[in-house]
Amino acid sequence: MDNNDILRRLRFTLSLNDNKMIELFTFGNLKADRTKVSDWLKRDGDEAFVEMSDKELASFFNGLIIAKRGKQEGREPIAEDELSNNLILKKLKIALKLTSEDIVEAFKLIDKKITVSEIGAFLRKPDHHKYKEFNGQYLRNLLNGLQAKYTQRDNK
Repeated sequence: MDNNDILRRLRFTLSLNDNKMIELFTFGNLKADRTKVSDWLKRDGDEAFVEMSDKELASFFNGLIIAKRGKQEGREPIAEDELSNNLILKKLKIALKLTSEDIVEAFKLIDKKITVSEIGAFLRKPDHHKYKEFNGQYLRNLLNGLQAKYTQRDNK
């Protein structure tokens, strides 16, 4: 799953318009205009498509965290040069104030199973002996589950 696809899915799931997207990138210390955001959101085959780097996606997540949770005093967000799926999980969990139980519930909404202990393994540091890689299929399922959760909530 590439960074552009992740951004597209989150934009849809969280109902973010162009102005909100630009604001989130600004919060994450990345200058992005409407054209740049639009090019990131285009499909792979489109000639205007621009591949999004890990650092750019990390800036988006940092901005999302600040927008949802507030800015930490005295700390500027630093966008990572490399993003793993495990780090994306951590950033989503922080930004959306998700508990492990919320993640289990999101998976249930799309008829997938995950346990709290598995989530704990995904959130560990890579050098921990119980660390487990959050592979692309897990990330795809999480994003689908969050979409189902937010769509369900918006329809109530």
